Amino acid sequence: MKMTLTTIITLIFIGLLAGILSGLVGVGGGIIMVPLFVLFLGLTQHNAQGLSLAVMLPPVTFLAVYNYHKAGGGSIDWKVALIVSTLFIIGGFIGSKLALQIDQRMLKKIFGVMMLVVAIKLIFSK
Repeated sequence: MKMTLTTIITLIFIGLLAGILSGLVGVGGGIIMVPLFVLFLGLTQHNAQGLSLAVMLPPVTFLAVYNYHKAGGGSIDWKVALIVSTLFIIGGFIGSKLALQIDQRMLKKIFGVMMLVVAIKLIFSK
């Protein structure tokens, strides 16, 4: 990807938006970043998903989690977090292997349907 000023500004926008929404409503950064990487940067679905995962490699939401922990005292069950994060690592490995075997167009459709189902559930739930 060529790093033009427009590209850099777009990356800044995507990073800030994904970070703010992740901290604000707890959405996964991939739900925000993947579609924006595809729409604004023209990446393929595979490239966008890989880049989204690469962005989350650093201590993913360390400062956001710290704020919740500090404000809520015991609001985070660290045992549950450890179990889920361990399995998340394993699942991420398995999921990435599967995603790389799926055709680009089909992967994009799967991603879109997943987002649609979640959106509909959120909109119509109490």
